[in-house]
Amino acid sequence: MVITSRIFDFFKNKKLKTPYLVLDLEIVRQNFYNFRQAMPTSEVYYAIKANPHPRIIKLLVDIGSCFDCASVEEIEMALAVGAKADRLSYGNTIKKEIDIKKAYSLGVKLFAVDSFEEVKKISLVASDVRVFCRILYNGQGAEWPLSCKFGCVPEMAVKVLLYANLCGLEAYGVSFHVGSQMTRVDAWDSALVDVKYISEELSKKGIHLKMINLGGGFPIQYLNFVPSIDVYGKAIQSSIQKYFGNSFPFKTIIEPGRAIVANAGAIKSEVVLISRKSEDDPIRWVFLDIGKFGGLAETTDEAIRYKILTNRDTDEMSPCIIAGPTCDSADILYKKKFYPIPISLAIGDEVFIEGTGAYTSTYASVAFNGFEPLKSYVI
Repeated sequence: MVITSRIFDFFKNKKLKTPYLVLDLEIVRQNFYNFRQAMPTSEVYYAIKANPHPRIIKLLVDIGSCFDCASVEEIEMALAVGAKADRLSYGNTIKKEIDIKKAYSLGVKLFAVDSFEEVKKISLVASDVRVFCRILYNGQGAEWPLSCKFGCVPEMAVKVLLYANLCGLEAYGVSFHVGSQMTRVDAWDSALVDVKYISEELSKKGIHLKMINLGGGFPIQYLNFVPSIDVYGKAIQSSIQKYFGNSFPFKTIIEPGRAIVANAGAIKSEVVLISRKSEDDPIRWVFLDIGKFGGLAETTDEAIRYKILTNRDTDEMSPCIIAGPTCDSADILYKKKFYPIPISLAIGDEVFIEGTGAYTSTYASVAFNGFEPLKSYVI
């Protein structure tokens, strides 16, 4: 992954206060088409939470994307730029009754659940809707696991969907999420085993599911190599063939977020301070004007290791600790594993952070310590 020439030209020609994020819509467009080519039988539902910039959503509307929405506000964002309600999924399994009612009034008819209680809430305020039940997945191999907050065990999913049917809702399908930035191409395989079990158990009760939501989790390359989307698509199709054969009766949905927008963005930052904790300390602390609370929340536990570039990268390197500017001691990006930075790096130097189009501006706090939230520019 490299920062596009269009973004570098923007950095060079615009004299703007750092930090800020620049997004290249041409990369977003190409990433969407890459998914279409790699998984032609699956409908793409862009996960708006990855980056909800209106111009990104508008582009994806125009080229045929559907949308995974985490809130009523995201539903309204999509509708505001021309998305149709029947191409939206309310994919959050934790929803207020008032929000369910609002989404339904806006025309949304596809809802995620993972409990009897959520089904009950939906049934009280919405009719003629389709629900899909999310199941647990252990997230092994994901750099940002999603293994315990969402979903239920397969045996319970059967009962939840039976209950949905009893409540007058359409038991439409099953979903799972293998974990964000999933590095194992075979991760979808074991989840599809569970989907097959749920489908067969419900068929015995006369309920025939119509949809499998394969979730997101498709990775991008940060510091380490990851396989292409084509490789993931072939692995998933192979698992589907293995467990369901040629008679596959389901519509499939995928929910890429990171893999649509992450490599379309880069952040320009500035070195605020370079210091040591003692005169003979070999490790420098490099403080940037962006940190965990300004948009780099995914550095928590050093889960995501962004590629950091400087104008001095041909010079000799030495290990450093990278930290943000706030008065919070948790605002350290990389310390467990030191980051190589040019010895010649100086206070005031520019720094460029690759692959930051996803889960940065959306995570930026509102003026924590008085620092402005991360600004975004779209080209």
